[in-house]
Amino acid sequence: MINTHRLTLRPFTRDDSAFIVSLLNTPGFLKNIGDRGIRRIEDAWRYLEEGPFNSYRMHGFGLCLAQVQDTAEPLGMTGLTWKPWLADPDIAYAFLPHAEGKGYATEAARGVVDFAFGTMKLPRLAAVVVPRNRGSIRVLEKLGFTETGTVTDPRDETMLSLLALTNTDR
Repeated sequence: MINTHRLTLRPFTRDDSAFIVSLLNTPGFLKNIGDRGIRRIEDAWRYLEEGPFNSYRMHGFGLCLAQVQDTAEPLGMTGLTWKPWLADPDIAYAFLPHAEGKGYATEAARGVVDFAFGTMKLPRLAAVVVPRNRGSIRVLEKLGFTETGTVTDPRDETMLSLLALTNTDR
């Protein structure tokens, strides 16, 4: 669990399945991250098992629920993922529309970066973003990530901007 000024980032549980269905079907998620085909609670269980839960077991990190500390209201998700087509763990985040533009993504991502470099002792982080997603790129740049080129997502052939941050750049 990671605590920031306003947020708690905690591992997902199956009880978060309805939230996953909601988040993964927001217009911003569908446009900037893609349709994961999550429409029902059962789809969300599978998504959690094959994604975050599997990553927790294999790598000791994964996507987490981002919730308001005081109320436990879920706002989004953030964390580290391992994409076999990237050389480094990838920082990822997505928030509900009503939470956008309030600094939550930057705050949550900063907490993940601190965890990655401090607790996990990772030397470098990657981030991949569709080039049109200027808001997400601005969040990464605030954290010190710099663009290093492009990469193609082998799942759907989408060209993505590749950004990176090393522990020594901070």
